[in-house]
Amino acid sequence: MEQSLDITKVNRKEKNNNQRDVLGIHHVTAITSDPQRNIDFYTGSLGHRLVKLTVNQDDPTSYHLYYGDELGRPGTILTFFHWPNILKGQRGTSEVSTVSFLIPENSINYWIERFKDKKVEFSGPSKRFENEKVISFHDPDGLELELVAHNSENRTANLWKEGPIPIEHAIRGFYSVTLSEKGYERTACVLTDELGFIPTRQDRNRFRYEIPTTSSSSTQQKQENEENVRGANIVDVVCLPYTSQATIGIGSVHHVAWRTPTDDQQIVLRKNIIKAGLNATPVIDRLYFHSVYFHEPGGVLFEIATNPPGFTVDEKAEELGTRLMLTKWLEPMRKDLERVLRPVRLPIEETRQQILNREQ
Repeated sequence: MEQSLDITKVNRKEKNNNQRDVLGIHHVTAITSDPQRNIDFYTGSLGHRLVKLTVNQDDPTSYHLYYGDELGRPGTILTFFHWPNILKGQRGTSEVSTVSFLIPENSINYWIERFKDKKVEFSGPSKRFENEKVISFHDPDGLELELVAHNSENRTANLWKEGPIPIEHAIRGFYSVTLSEKGYERTACVLTDELGFIPTRQDRNRFRYEIPTTSSSSTQQKQENEENVRGANIVDVVCLPYTSQATIGIGSVHHVAWRTPTDDQQIVLRKNIIKAGLNATPVIDRLYFHSVYFHEPGGVLFEIATNPPGFTVDEKAEELGTRLMLTKWLEPMRKDLERVLRPVRLPIEETRQQILNREQ
């Protein structure tokens, strides 16, 4: 049975004046077995922009694919490691089980017809809580995805206008992620006490947490709202006490990253995570953002990622996703890596060919 919680009565650990919460989801990283099929599905069927074609910094012989809105803003970024030689993931607890995207409230019928046309199997729409309509489906590797139609702010800034989806129906970035856990209390403590989420709803074994939106009119807050996707601030924890632990593999989420506005705030969050008794990595430079990783008590890998510097640090906005990008320390290995990496056909190449066909 659905319950709405009185957030004014939620007890939260007192924080010092220098601590600020995360802003919501930064990105989600999953695992694919086939980079070309992955590119075709996320750019062709779902209409995301391929914002960066690069390699895994920890395993440069494999691709790291980034999708998002026109600029790849935090809150829209879905990324994939290409690891073809591992087993398929097995569903269970201790994992991000579902990734949900926001679509406009009146776009359900458009996406149903599109999925039928693209032969994408789906279920729904079903109702969740009092105001969400949900279409559930899987990507070609079996990753569980959702489109959630909701009357959230109709985010249109930086939508990818050269994709195949009409702007009025295009995906608006993330809506939420779902964590599957054996229990939820210790995970909930990290979400609320360390990251700033607030419990807002419950429906049977589904517990919802949200980063509260702010009406602050400060110059700093206005700047943050301009630079980042508003929303993408929900996490559901589904409690499955009698379910075995997931095995992460192809078609699984590897980790979920929460966004923070500055390097200084990332350091504050890292210190508090360590004080809470959790092991956190040092800050790692991922070029497009800076990262700190830790496992929450239920076993899901969390990341704290900074909003800056973003994906235009090494490419112009109009050139994003059009060629293989390597870090400075990997650039001397380009020829060797290009021999190892599987060739892929990029969406920009198809667009150019369509233009040529029209001109002939």
